[in-house]
Amino acid sequence: MTGLIDELEDQERRLVFDAFDEHTAWTVGVALREAGLAAGLPIAISIRRYGQELFHAALPGASADNDGWLARKSAVVDRYGQSSLRVGETFRVRGGSFDTDSRLDTATYAAHGGAFPILIRGTGCVGTIAVSGLPQLEDHKLVVETLESILGQSTV
Repeated sequence: MTGLIDELEDQERRLVFDAFDEHTAWTVGVALREAGLAAGLPIAISIRRYGQELFHAALPGASADNDGWLARKSAVVDRYGQSSLRVGETFRVRGGSFDTDSRLDTATYAAHGGAFPILIRGTGCVGTIAVSGLPQLEDHKLVVETLESILGQSTV
């Protein structure tokens, strides 16, 4: 389709866990929090597995609005099993708009970058790792770079 969609699909192929438990959620969440604090980012972070919130943090400058975005972006991942950025980009490439063409309630779903599927090898999507507070491409990039570091992978 497009270079961006190819890149997003590649990320989802590569960034797969063998298992994901509460300890893993804590490790990922703390890594995201530390990266956000080091860069002075006004973000909120959410990690959910099977609907249960395993990690949440709000850094200075984040607001309750960010929590709403976390929930809406995560709902897209839960429904499609793909990153929220990939879902939104797929609608855009096809000449549409997620907000109108998905026929889903925009109070519940937001196909904006920042929520990434927790993918388990041999199982599929079991939850979400989400960041909100930056422009969508930056939210997505922060999650991906953190996962690459934790999983020992990089495209650089």
